[in-house]
Amino acid sequence: MTTIEDIHGLLEGPLAAVVACDPTDPEAAVAALTAAYPPDGEQAQALREALTSAVAQGVICDRGTNELKYSRVIKPSGSAHGHSVDVVWMAGAGPGHRHVRGEMNLCFAVEGEPTFDGHGEGWVVFPPGSAHVPTVKDGRMVIAYFLPGGEMEWL
Repeated sequence: MTTIEDIHGLLEGPLAAVVACDPTDPEAAVAALTAAYPPDGEQAQALREALTSAVAQGVICDRGTNELKYSRVIKPSGSAHGHSVDVVWMAGAGPGHRHVRGEMNLCFAVEGEPTFDGHGEGWVVFPPGSAHVPTVKDGRMVIAYFLPGGEMEWL
């Protein structure tokens, strides 16, 4: 069984990469994140498997509907380096929100050939002050959302 402690351990690598990146330039941030923590790398694939397993076991993403299940797995303190981490099991649209200090997302396809706001698997970065209605089309993704200070505003 996958535990929340397993998930926390596997999130240390991407958290370190997120903390070191500047979300004000999303294109440069995606390049830096991909270099530091490649989504197709061994560590990321272990994270994908653990997240998928933890969702199936009800360890994470235990709120919401089948189209949008979610949970906060790390609060913005301690080992999170001041970032929160939410995990979303998503097929469709979620609630609109604004990124107070930016948002970095690590997206993994789990069904079909999905896109997250037009992006395939991998890192997606939104700069501070941006807003969107997060949407997965053409399948399902499990997405780890990294939020500086855990800050977002619901629209």
